[in-house]
Amino acid sequence: MTFDLKRSLRPLGIAAACTFAAGPFLPADLLPNAHAVESTAGATEAATLGFAKEKPADGPSVDLGDGRFMVPYTEKIPGTDITFEMIPVPGGTFNFGSPEDADPREEDEGPTVELKVAPMWVAKTETTWKMYKEYMRMYAVFKSFESEGVRVVDDSNRADAITAPTELYDPSFTYEYGEDDEQPAVTMTQYAAQQYTKWLSLITDRQYRLPTEAEWEYAARGGTDTAYSWGDDPEAVEDYAWYFDNSFEGPSHVGTKKPNPFGLHDMHGNAAEWTVNEYTEEGYQWIIDGEIKDAFNAVRWPENPWPHVARGGSWESDPPELRSASRLASNDEDWKYEDPNFPKSPWWFTDDPSRGVGFRLFRSLEPLTRDQLKNFWEPTALETVDDVDSRISGGRGGWGLVDKDLPEAAAE
Repeated sequence: MTFDLKRSLRPLGIAAACTFAAGPFLPADLLPNAHAVESTAGATEAATLGFAKEKPADGPSVDLGDGRFMVPYTEKIPGTDITFEMIPVPGGTFNFGSPEDADPREEDEGPTVELKVAPMWVAKTETTWKMYKEYMRMYAVFKSFESEGVRVVDDSNRADAITAPTELYDPSFTYEYGEDDEQPAVTMTQYAAQQYTKWLSLITDRQYRLPTEAEWEYAARGGTDTAYSWGDDPEAVEDYAWYFDNSFEGPSHVGTKKPNPFGLHDMHGNAAEWTVNEYTEEGYQWIIDGEIKDAFNAVRWPENPWPHVARGGSWESDPPELRSASRLASNDEDWKYEDPNFPKSPWWFTDDPSRGVGFRLFRSLEPLTRDQLKNFWEPTALETVDDVDSRISGGRGGWGLVDKDLPEAAAE
């Protein structure tokens, strides 16, 4: 098969006007769920990692006003030596979307709406192949458990089960521009990214997830109201982003360009990043109509397998597509065109621009309930659910139980 090796992502939009209120914390009634009970075991460790009793001498931190400071932390994936960093992001208020007088601007980037955002941790970089391949390895592990009749998944524990990606249909496509440990993982579907966050959450006892579209834009802006987190001048892109003109050999190692004001790298370029939102061609009028006031609840859960929203632009993108407000709508018909399976894979894409689409981890300050997490971790589109069930019933996938014992069991 042949592919267009440098087809750039669809142009989409301009920066939102953003009024950033850099307050140290939000009142409890503005948090996603201030009184939720921790939904996983190991509550003590989960409640302390990422907190300090004193403000660090340097580096980012968020004063919560109750004797605690949110601080950066390093998470180690259990059973491995793989680590990643999480950065504290302060709460505030911003204008989601781009104003009508912005140039360039796409119609789907407005109308702007003021939203409150709770403090959160955001991954310093995009999820890398080193991180994602450990999840990919679970496919063979789960198949082995199934054949041996161990760690059986049934109705009693299905809530703690996931699927893992099947083997790549065409690795030469996905890996043509590299699969280095520090390159961003790409070509996975939104569903696969969601399942990754569930797997990681249940083995670490911390609640990782994809962001809502508004949460992502807030993190990308880093407190700015300009087209990019560095300002309005696209000529400065070389210092902050891997994009079409400087990425002739594909995505680069994460974290090698300057960070945004929150300390987050590659929010512009390298790999576009999945959010949980379904794409809305009409923009954000539904947020205004629904009188939604906060970024956590500004989510349109997908009713269809596509289009969904990815943000930030990629190594295949031109500068206008890297703007903080720019949106990319997924298209399964085009992105899975070469997939010969029926139904087509719920885990992988086979066509560009999917080599420019990955994801980044987010974690809420306040623990969420399992009911809240369900839509972040599981598909809400019935067609996607049916496709997954069809693949599994046909032997082309399987369920695996995820808990703190999984890493040890998978190593045996």
